[in-house]
Amino acid sequence: MRTTFDFTPLFRSSVGFDRILNLLENTARADTAENWPPYDIVREAEDRYAISMALAGFSDNDLTLTQDGNVLIVAGRKEADDNAQYLHRGIPARSFERRFELADDVRVEGASLTDGLLTVSLMREIPEEKKPRRIEIARVSGEHAKPAQQTQISAAKFAKAAAPQPEPAAA
Repeated sequence: MRTTFDFTPLFRSSVGFDRILNLLENTARADTAENWPPYDIVREAEDRYAISMALAGFSDNDLTLTQDGNVLIVAGRKEADDNAQYLHRGIPARSFERRFELADDVRVEGASLTDGLLTVSLMREIPEEKKPRRIEIARVSGEHAKPAQQTQISAAKFAKAAAPQPEPAAA
């Protein structure tokens, strides 16, 4: 049984996320025949991810990984053995191409193929201009807003203000 999702509420309550929401909508509609080879996406740490793909029978020479902008493309090309007479064919040997959309600040660190499992390591690097920053609040006086200014009192002025003042003479 396939479950469908309605993303309309997300479109109504978000601004600037059109590309992401379209990707979610397209992924939800993806045909199950396109879901080969099977894969996992794992969050290893707050800024580290890994994509693992089950690629039994593929060698590193059969695979190509390409990053084109924000898209990671994993492709495999395997030639079928025409001389073999299979009684049962359970391990697919067909070519494939799988695409993964990456966020702007995610880069591919490397890939390894061990025991038929391709692992692609990803790292999120947030640039300084995208990190959270404190924003000063402006004081509004009249019609014009001015940036908040902190009042600094020098030690001499503070000592003078704190000194006891002579009382006015009685007249």
